[in-house]
Amino acid sequence: MFSRSPAIPLRDHPDATSLILFGLVESDEDAWSAAQHVRLAKVGAVWPVALIAHLVAAAIVFGVSLAARPALIAAVAVHAGVIALLSGAAFATVRSRTLREWPIHRRNAVLATCAAGLSAALLSLLWVTVELPGGPIELAGLVAIVGAISVTAITLYAVRAATLGFGIGLALMLTLLSGVGIAPVVAIAAFAGFAAVAYRMARIDYALALDHADQSSEGRLAMKLMAEFENYGPGWFWEADRRGRITYISPKMAHALPPPSDPEEGCDPSSGLVGCILTDLFRMDSEAPGTERTLAFHLSSRTSFSDYSVCAAADPAPERWWSMSGRPVIDEIGRFQGFIGTGFDLTEKRKADAEINRLALFDGLTGLANRQRMRLSLDKTLAQQAGPYRPTALFLMDLDRFKAVNDTLGHQAGDLLLKQVAQRLTRVVGDAGLVGRLGGDEFQVVLPGVDNRDTLSTLSRELILALSQPYFISGASVSIGCSIGIAITPQHGKDSETLIRNADLALYAAKADGRGVHRFYSDDMLAGAKSRKQLEDDLRIAVTEGAFHLCYQPVVSTKSTRIVGYEALIRWNHPTRGPVSPADFIPIAEECGLIEAIGTWVLR
Repeated sequence: MFSRSPAIPLRDHPDATSLILFGLVESDEDAWSAAQHVRLAKVGAVWPVALIAHLVAAAIVFGVSLAARPALIAAVAVHAGVIALLSGAAFATVRSRTLREWPIHRRNAVLATCAAGLSAALLSLLWVTVELPGGPIELAGLVAIVGAISVTAITLYAVRAATLGFGIGLALMLTLLSGVGIAPVVAIAAFAGFAAVAYRMARIDYALALDHADQSSEGRLAMKLMAEFENYGPGWFWEADRRGRITYISPKMAHALPPPSDPEEGCDPSSGLVGCILTDLFRMDSEAPGTERTLAFHLSSRTSFSDYSVCAAADPAPERWWSMSGRPVIDEIGRFQGFIGTGFDLTEKRKADAEINRLALFDGLTGLANRQRMRLSLDKTLAQQAGPYRPTALFLMDLDRFKAVNDTLGHQAGDLLLKQVAQRLTRVVGDAGLVGRLGGDEFQVVLPGVDNRDTLSTLSRELILALSQPYFISGASVSIGCSIGIAITPQHGKDSETLIRNADLALYAAKADGRGVHRFYSDDMLAGAKSRKQLEDDLRIAVTEGAFHLCYQPVVSTKSTRIVGYEALIRWNHPTRGPVSPADFIPIAEECGLIEAIGTWVLR
């Protein structure tokens, strides 16, 4: 975006006529008008020297004429007066504050007219000087006039219109003075070449002026954007010399960074940290990826680095972090000059990442680890058991009577209750394990390095006792209970899936035994679960096929000993199991949602 533009060819500007190129008419290009002002100012700065040269040359010729040929004094005086008048007019054109208010093309035209008159007058005076007697006197006059002509030409070079006018004056005067002959032809040919060169130079000036304007505009825009970025954006710039000492750092960073605790000689914190060693100001985040190569390594090896997370080296508990990049600076002959780079504020991003990580791994209600983190923790704990024997116990817990609290007091009260449960669990378990909430009223505890059943039983009873104490929610006293299922690795499973499944089976057994108790997993629990699952599958088929029958038991009145009704009893004859007791399949039907379908079949 900010690369250097090539020179602008004139053919890309068809409106740039010769008069515009020579600055004799008004141009729509502000850059060209500004360039004309600059060129006219250059002439104005040097013109006093040309004015002095004109006056001195006229005085010398006048003195020489007075001494050698008094008859020429009148002609010399007229020429001197014209030269002084025109030189003074040119001086006023380029230096007068009043005339500076004129349009630039008008001032160029006036200066070109003065230049034409000056060149004609100086050449005419030179012609008069030739009539002086030969010898040193004539030579002094010739040198004075030639010097004045040369000074005038050099002074007018910056303004192409004045240069062209100077050439026109010389050519016309030479033609008038030489009369008919070869001299006018040579003068016209010389002027044609002079005009062609002047035109070519004007074209180059025009193209360069527009090119320079484009570059200046782009440069100003670049500086404006960089200043905006540096002062108000999240980024900043830095530069260091070949020894790793700061030569520049953005002011906002200089204020944000604490000075080094032990600054090296030459480090001046009061001057924007200039002279401080880069590695004394920043230290890398050891937990970030790719930190095996430090800033010191890159500085010493002169290699580029990108997106390094850094904080202030003098801050023991950093709260601000930055992303830092840099590259070595090599000059045009291959010499290492130092480093240059950029940085961005990472503080808010790191806070956002930490919050995202917290939301991903922690329960938003209780602050405990969530299901994902508990699973990651269990996987990590089991993976560390390779080698020396190190058991792990897993508790699965379910709150008893929690649904009743939700139904009677509302979900807000239920949430408050879950928070208090989480606090009690954390207090009882302490540092012995990790407590997490799986969802709803289900909790989990991972206990690394524990397999003693007495220890686990004691902890279970403490947890049940703690959770069974009354809670005060919205002015009401609430009591709940807790059931716990326990599985231990490696005897109850060596992987997370197996361990969680077996702890869940133990929890099911604890609930079946009256709740408010804990149970360890045993193999018969798995066998019973498989049997229940098979019975559930068979029950679904039986419901679909209607493989039941009803038995009717009379209801006899004790007063009259007469039959007053019949009680319908459902029976199921399994193809392989034989008769299945309703006490076995009715609870399963209630758990898996088949009880309504069975009731409908009975009514039909």
